[in-house]
Amino acid sequence: MKQISLSLILAVISLLTANAQEPSKTTEKNENYIENDLISLSGKDGISFQTKAGDFLFKPYVLIQTRAQFNYYDDEGLSLMDQDNVLNSGFAIPYALVGFAGTAFDKITYNIALNTAASGAALLNQAWIDINLKSSLRFRVGKFKTPYNQAYLVRLGQTLFPTPPTSMQTTVNMPFGLNSVNPKISTGFDIGVQMHGLVKNKIDYRVGIFNGTGIGTNRATNTLSDDYGIPSLLYAARLAYMPMGPMPLHQGDPNDLHNYKMLFALSGSANIEANAESSNDYRTGIEFAVLKNRFYFNAEAYSMTMNYVERQKTAPLYTYWGSYAQAGYFISKRLQPTVRVDFMDRNSTKEKGYLMTNSIGLNYYIIGNNLKLQAYYEHLSKLGHETEFEANDDDNGLAEHKAMVQLQFSF
Repeated sequence: MKQISLSLILAVISLLTANAQEPSKTTEKNENYIENDLISLSGKDGISFQTKAGDFLFKPYVLIQTRAQFNYYDDEGLSLMDQDNVLNSGFAIPYALVGFAGTAFDKITYNIALNTAASGAALLNQAWIDINLKSSLRFRVGKFKTPYNQAYLVRLGQTLFPTPPTSMQTTVNMPFGLNSVNPKISTGFDIGVQMHGLVKNKIDYRVGIFNGTGIGTNRATNTLSDDYGIPSLLYAARLAYMPMGPMPLHQGDPNDLHNYKMLFALSGSANIEANAESSNDYRTGIEFAVLKNRFYFNAEAYSMTMNYVERQKTAPLYTYWGSYAQAGYFISKRLQPTVRVDFMDRNSTKEKGYLMTNSIGLNYYIIGNNLKLQAYYEHLSKLGHETEFEANDDDNGLAEHKAMVQLQFSF
């Protein structure tokens, strides 16, 4: 499957480059309109093609992340037959992305990316078309990032840490078994349609409807809600205010050390009859970010309430929350130390206790920002639980100590 997909991408690239009239010259318009949510293409004209009329622009790109990782787990949760505390360690390739983005007819932005390190439906990382009627009114259709969590909305290749906060990517715990999959607070990539735009160069809004099944499904599998009588989809919205103009999509860039931007944002969503039709999941979020020359800081707080459908005959609501704050500072143009603190109420607000992870990192940029070396260490703590058993059950499946070195290449 992966070989066929790569062959298809290479064939498309060969066809388009053969018919291109001449390499394009970087213009302000191209920098503003070419988007891919993965790496910055602004000013990167190395492999870029444009027709003489200027009505079609095509830019292939690549993002490769390879890492060495070490995970140490406490004794709780380990098999009695194999008390090995070091698990899920070694070498990994989380992303090997091949894609292309561009514009057409001054009104359309398009993007497609395959993650050849993934399998199944997740092999298609994203694929979307954005119709730009005007800067304040755009429509995007396809597979792309849902309007929730700034940690996902920034470019994948320009984040402070190699991985998102633990509270965002960890499944919640429930006190009993149900016909469902324990969800994560984040929503990530999904298939749907979104209306969005930038108003007065300060207000960014996004309103969308998605399948609610995440990156792992490329098919339409939903039904009608028995409780509400509406399609069982993910309904999501986000509103951001940027008083000093649009916030960059990076969390620190060695080529952007003289800038001052700020962001405040609110988001909310309802995933109707999510998780094998066991519950209606409601999410809310609040964000803040500031970029001041060499300094970058952002913080988020978010929650998810699971409201079980009537046929589950489970009356109580279960609410989970998470929050984090992180910062980075360029002590030189190449070197950026980082720090993050992250909290998660994984066992719901009905139970005492929460998890805290503290992380430190160091980013080193080689050859501009095409080659990036990231190293970080993370420690997990359990706080406020009534018993040791409950504390151990809360962090089950999470590493107590985590260390990682990641090398990233992009063009």
